[in-house]
Amino acid sequence: MVRKTFRKGNDRLDHILAKPGMTERVAEIREASAREDRIYALNLATIRKAAELTQDDLAQRLGIDQSVVSKTERREDMLLSTLMDYLSAAGVEDAKMVVHVNGREIELDLRSLQHHVRG
Repeated sequence: MVRKTFRKGNDRLDHILAKPGMTERVAEIREASAREDRIYALNLATIRKAAELTQDDLAQRLGIDQSVVSKTERREDMLLSTLMDYLSAAGVEDAKMVVHVNGREIELDLRSLQHHVRG
């Protein structure tokens, strides 16, 4: 009978990752997975629909008329506070903005940014 020696999981991973090109391949897979997990919203209506809400539903939550929701969804420019109110009413729990600068990804928490701006 051949007795196998126990190897810690981290040792096994280190051995696998030491193979040529393996670290790069793992990074590629992680990046592809992150891209597939992210839904790129073309507009606010995409977020509302993902929350399974109608414009009327959202308007009721905001205490405004449905026509205001419609106009908000078509706007090209809006205040951060307006955006945050919309996102909160849609049930968004973790609002972030991601930017890329000089090859680095920077993630901003919109709630903390909003509190900073409002003082």
